[in-house]
Amino acid sequence: MQVDFYHLTRQPLDRVLPQIAEKVLAGGGRLLIIVGDDAERARLDRQLWTFTPDSFLPHAPLGAGADAAQPILLADDIDAANGARNVALADGIWRDGALDFDRAFYFFDDERITKARAAWRTLAGREGVQPRYWKHNDQGRWEQLNAKGEQS
Repeated sequence: MQVDFYHLTRQPLDRVLPQIAEKVLAGGGRLLIIVGDDAERARLDRQLWTFTPDSFLPHAPLGAGADAAQPILLADDIDAANGARNVALADGIWRDGALDFDRAFYFFDDERITKARAAWRTLAGREGVQPRYWKHNDQGRWEQLNAKGEQS
């Protein structure tokens, strides 16, 4: 299973997450987005509708109806009522339940970097888990770095 650590240094979550969601959907997948805070989850819900004028990301918050049919489901816990095999931990908090998915996207900013490093150390030693670290380079593109912060 793959865990992608996204260090948010140049763009906020509400600009990065919709791009990841688009790629998951384009590949035929479903996505579960986990955010523990109700207000933040509602804000992301709005952002998924409006992040670009020509975009459409079909989604709903958990409990809004037809959870199982939602390509993207926003929830506060790790139960994939929509059958998603991809999970986005969008509040900077690692949850071990993410390891039950095929792929996890773990977003964190500088305020959560200590917790992200602890999660990395824990996951790096686990069999069957491939952690990857992504950060914006000077040109504003995502670049995969190794555990020492060097380009892979």
